[in-house]
Amino acid sequence: MIVNFDFSWMAWTWPTAAFFGVIALLLVGMGAWEYASPGGNPRVGVLRFETTRGDRLFLSLLGSAFIHLAWLGLVGPSLWWALALSVVYAIGVFRYV
Repeated sequence: MIVNFDFSWMAWTWPTAAFFGVIALLLVGMGAWEYASPGGNPRVGVLRFETTRGDRLFLSLLGSAFIHLAWLGLVGPSLWWALALSVVYAIGVFRYV
């Protein structure tokens, strides 16, 4: 039996592929980091609950998604500044949360 995967329904552009590639690399990198140094370095930050590296990655990805959606709705389709803002946000999450 031959399975034919048809991905023509999605606009696979280079930015889309890069987005999913970066997410995959982040997950693989975090998995390797957890394997090399188990425990996730839990700590209590400004949100006043204990977070691990994986929690902080999730919060930074979720916040970045909201930053990009807000940027699309309020500014327009040029997302380079939203990307820069998301990187600053992620650094802040990993540092202070």
